[in-house]
Amino acid sequence: MGPGDRDPEQWAPAVQSQRSEVEVTAEIELQAPTAQDLDRLAPLNNVAIDEDANHIRIITTGTHDKKFLKRVAKDFPKALLGLPWKIDYHIKVPAMTDLAIDSGDGPIKLSGVEGSIRLNALKSDADLSLTGTDVSVLIQTGTVNVSIPARAWRGLGAEVRLASGKLNLELTPGFSADINAEVLRTGEVKSSFPGLEPRERNSITPKSVRARAGSGGANLRFTVGDGMIEISSGGRH
Repeated sequence: MGPGDRDPEQWAPAVQSQRSEVEVTAEIELQAPTAQDLDRLAPLNNVAIDEDANHIRIITTGTHDKKFLKRVAKDFPKALLGLPWKIDYHIKVPAMTDLAIDSGDGPIKLSGVEGSIRLNALKSDADLSLTGTDVSVLIQTGTVNVSIPARAWRGLGAEVRLASGKLNLELTPGFSADINAEVLRTGEVKSSFPGLEPRERNSITPKSVRARAGSGGANLRFTVGDGMIEISSGGRH
């Protein structure tokens, strides 16, 4: 889902819906030398929605997808293939929706979702407000801000992985969980959160934190390949 790492894309399921409906708004911006070229691009760089009884798939179609072009526009001019374009989504879903996002390049904002979450992105500055359930996030490069506006994690746990960049983790004062934060190569882990205690001897180092917040609980894992992890309470970085 998404126009790949060449085309900025924003995912923003930022507001939960009070009804059992999904609301999708998409803004598409195209660039081309002539109006005729824009007319050629418009039907291709678009949104497709596939739904059945309990699933909805929101798919970005476009010139980035060679298989799609081969199927619907075999004679498409090569000169128009590399033109920049973007699509921004704003999606409202019921709170208990299970969500899977595959994104290319662009900011992501997510909050109010209490179903399971799977997020994969190539490059993103992501703001994620999470309160529980089963969460898996993998982003190649960017800045990831994770805030947990609750005093305990409701659900199985979370794993957030960032190959390169900075991961900011903001915890509510009095929060309880088991926290694992690690920088694998270059970089460090910093913590100013007052409630972290080592779970084992020497389990808090400049590269790794294996600690218990409050009375412990769900296992929350945060990993950065190259970069920094910063754990704090209070205001956003």
